[in-house]
Amino acid sequence: MCRWIAYSGEAIHLEELVFKRRHSLLAQSRRASEAMKAINGDGFGIGWYGCRTSPVLFRETMPAWLDPNLRNLCHHIKSTLFFAHVRASTGTATTKYNCHPFVCDQWMFVHNGQVADYRRISRQIDALIDEHCYQEREGTTDSEAIFLAIISRCRTGMTPIAATESVLSEIQQLMRQNNIKGPLRFTAALTDGESIYGFHYGSDDIAPTLYVSNIEGNVILASEPLDLQRECWQAIPLNHVLVITPNKPITSQALTIT
Repeated sequence: MCRWIAYSGEAIHLEELVFKRRHSLLAQSRRASEAMKAINGDGFGIGWYGCRTSPVLFRETMPAWLDPNLRNLCHHIKSTLFFAHVRASTGTATTKYNCHPFVCDQWMFVHNGQVADYRRISRQIDALIDEHCYQEREGTTDSEAIFLAIISRCRTGMTPIAATESVLSEIQQLMRQNNIKGPLRFTAALTDGESIYGFHYGSDDIAPTLYVSNIEGNVILASEPLDLQRECWQAIPLNHVLVITPNKPITSQALTIT
């Protein structure tokens, strides 16, 4: 399983979370403590917002700890909203196009989880993606397909939460129709460049871990706490979504997925 972080708050250098914390994302890429795999070396990516509405992406296939460009970029780049992800593949190829984050228009997305027996229903999931978003399909992962299906529904006017609930419900229906017994697990962050939506869902009531830290409006979502001060971190309840918007209280609600 992968590890990721999402940040919203005052502008900080990316290295503060990717490199400098005691249990930073880089540390988690080699020594994850709350994942099925301790090593997350199947590529990495960072995405951040600057002076434009669309995010900037940097993705590579090598392990994060081997790429000097990542350290240099994170040392210089500051942002008020960014995602970072280290990948442990669940079966798809290790290519740049399969590394997170994924983007479409102003939207950005990271995911940790799986669609069991994905290849059996991959074409049916692709059919949930509208033509505009399908033009952005570059890789072969279930994560990217789910993201583009969600954005397709956002483009019809659905809220990000309603769109996600709708897509996950349809995927679960496809799994049942195809007699797929394994789980759908979805620990993910989605942003439109302003708000971040942090999802924690498992069809079998099990999902990869997700935590939140909020210190004076500087909010971090992370697969694992980034330091030893565990009192600063709260586990996000299973089958819930958090909404993080600058200068507003964090809200939480239960997900309705059938």
